[in-house]
Amino acid sequence: LGTVSVVRAALPYLKATHGRVVTVASTLALRAVSGATAYCASKFGVLGFSRALAAETAGEIGVTTMIPGGMKTHFFDDRLEQYKPQDDSRLNDPERVAQAILFALSQPAGCEVREMLICHEEEGSWP
Repeated sequence: LGTVSVVRAALPYLKATHGRVVTVASTLALRAVSGATAYCASKFGVLGFSRALAAETAGEIGVTTMIPGGMKTHFFDDRLEQYKPQDDSRLNDPERVAQAILFALSQPAGCEVREMLICHEEEGSWP
């Protein structure tokens, strides 16, 4: 509900300024895996919310959904071994995702990047 709550609070300002919002899902918004039911459901929810928001606010605000693959963060630190990536060299640097978000936000008026999937070229978490 965090994504919905933040967007709801910012929506009046976004509409007044023709602003843009970037939501962050995951490649697990595109495919389900065992042992991650709640996580997959939450990311499917972010993707559906973002698509509906874009449809409802078309012409008023910009909506981009970033869909990153596995990231080199501390996300996996406290996970069981079976859920940790076997090879973290195939995880993406968060800086690259930040650059992709800046790209989406830098588009000229009238042009929107609705969804962007970004991952390491050899990473296998996307369909």
